[in-house]
Amino acid sequence: MKMRMKDVARDLGLSAVTVSKVLHNHPDISEETRKRVLKRVKELNYQPNIAARSLITGQTWTMGLIVPDLLQPFFAQLALVISREIREKGYSLLISSSENNPEKEQNDIAHLLSRQVDCLLIASTQWQVSSFRQIEAQMTPYILLDRHFAGLTANFIGIDDHAVGLLATRHLLQQGCKRIAHVRGPAISTAYGRLVGYQFALQEADLPFVADNVVTLVADNDSNDMKGGYLAMQKLLDNPSIPDGVFCYNDSCALGVMRALQERGLHIPEDVAVIGCGNLFYSDFLHVPLSSVDQGGNEVGLRAAHLALQLATEKIQTEPQMQLIHPQLIIRESSRRESAA
Repeated sequence: MKMRMKDVARDLGLSAVTVSKVLHNHPDISEETRKRVLKRVKELNYQPNIAARSLITGQTWTMGLIVPDLLQPFFAQLALVISREIREKGYSLLISSSENNPEKEQNDIAHLLSRQVDCLLIASTQWQVSSFRQIEAQMTPYILLDRHFAGLTANFIGIDDHAVGLLATRHLLQQGCKRIAHVRGPAISTAYGRLVGYQFALQEADLPFVADNVVTLVADNDSNDMKGGYLAMQKLLDNPSIPDGVFCYNDSCALGVMRALQERGLHIPEDVAVIGCGNLFYSDFLHVPLSSVDQGGNEVGLRAAHLALQLATEKIQTEPQMQLIHPQLIIRESSRRESAA
């Protein structure tokens, strides 16, 4: 016979409301009562009836997350943090990878909407906003992560990409670099913001912007950012005047850049200083530890989870929030020149 919430409550001499509050981590329950209920729930192997809860509350107790690539450490970290935070409040996270394909992303959005998720979180690869109008038409709250759209008023949580470009390029300038190249990302807001920051830092230093010093990552589905960075650096090295510093769109493409430099017999950072973005967890363990701009993935995930929980339980739509997180410069050997110390 399947155990019900009221059976757990009767067994403990408590009300079903009290048991429900414990299971939803409600703050107005004493620690002693919480421990009693959780101990008995575990002993009886009680599993909440999600369908019944949905009928009562009007919620499915699920949220959807769509990211471009789960192999990218930044997006994997977002998924981990969001899942952990919402799980504590009784929600489950449905995760999908669009594989950097706008059509697949549109299908994922439609699928998750059909599942009636309580909130959608999306790091989008779209070129237009029609998919988000579809979400709004269904009155499903949603949050844009990492990437935003001009002219779309929506909840957004991400890093200040203009500041990323400024920090990285200013750092290379401080290390004595004069011919700074940029391996830029695809046609999305993050890549554009970082490019503008790079250009602004050059202007600050009275250095000219040279179009040949900017190479875009290959955007086909069969490539990854490491391979794209490798090919981009090979192209830069074929220029008449090779760069002495490279700001990379992300850390994955920086790894490809470093490989191309090493294959040409160039030393990092003496010949060419390199900095990425993302602050990969294994950056310290590379043969040449990689300097990077930290995107604050943990902070983005925490803020996204807390806002999603708020949106999922609110009955009245509030004004969309834009939360920009300031990046942090992490200096390691790939860009640290002793002559500049």
